[in-house]
Amino acid sequence: MEERIQKLLAEVQAFNAQTKDALEAFRLKFISRKGAVTELFEELKKVSVEEKKRLGKVLNELKQSAEAKFSSLQENIDNNTSSSSDIDLTLPPVPNKVGNLHPLTLVKNRIIEIFERLGFNVADGPEIEDDWHNFSALNFPDNHPAREMQDTFFIEKNPDLLLRTHTSNVQIRLLEKQKPPVRAIMPGRVYRNEAISARAHCFFHQVEGLYVDKNVGFADLKQTLYHFAKEMYGKDVKIRFRPSFFPFTEPSAEIDITCLICKGKGCNVCKHSGWVEIAGSGMVHPNVLKNCGIDPEEYTGFAFGMGIERVTMLKYQVNDLRLYSENDIRFLKQFQTVI
Repeated sequence: MEERIQKLLAEVQAFNAQTKDALEAFRLKFISRKGAVTELFEELKKVSVEEKKRLGKVLNELKQSAEAKFSSLQENIDNNTSSSSDIDLTLPPVPNKVGNLHPLTLVKNRIIEIFERLGFNVADGPEIEDDWHNFSALNFPDNHPAREMQDTFFIEKNPDLLLRTHTSNVQIRLLEKQKPPVRAIMPGRVYRNEAISARAHCFFHQVEGLYVDKNVGFADLKQTLYHFAKEMYGKDVKIRFRPSFFPFTEPSAEIDITCLICKGKGCNVCKHSGWVEIAGSGMVHPNVLKNCGIDPEEYTGFAFGMGIERVTMLKYQVNDLRLYSENDIRFLKQFQTVI
């Protein structure tokens, strides 16, 4: 038995494992429950007391040597595994993409950039508004349909508090605080009680513009919006002005451009007309200026408003504005670059 112990000790000391499989083979052969060392301890129970003392000491040395050898081999394999890698360090790094801007944010930033170059400032105001700033100061009559529940989300009555239906409320607040000249745009979210479809939603985003000064005419309005459309959609876009009516402007006009989704052939977005409205506009009504304490005999101005969703639809040729609020990553990840 002593010869077997010495032979196993020599095997343990000479054993060399370079892989985890070889290390597992060492463990199974020597120090596992059914290994050679365990078998020798079982045989040790059958020898005499004198031999048990002598052989037990040698056998313990074998066990300790095998366990130390196993620990040493395991440490070497772990170190070699952590230092070696299958990664090719000469390859360029993988980009760390943490996300990208929402398409509405991209277009809003582009709109702001275009008008800032024309000297417009950016103004902001509350989304929960009172009747005066949202309707009355803007020359809405008391019986105007927009005041009714089918169009407006009211929060409280007497006095009325509501979710603003346009960012024109910011125009009123700006004119109340600042005397002309005033040149500003007002981006923000607005709310209307409308049926949700590919063309409409109960909440959306607007950018309105206001320019009030001496000798401001309709020609200034036209040239401003012509410039915007060309900058946003390209030099070849066609634009038309259609007479319209708004309580807060007189005269008023709606601005259409050729539908960029169907190229003027007709689709569900343009209602098969080949034209899509992008903005409403007009000269600021004298009553609006009076309500803000501005003399309409001395100052004139123009105003316009456009939906960012509609502008984005045409810019990116998206045929359903519901996609903007569904948070579908497959849709949003397509907008990786700034326009």
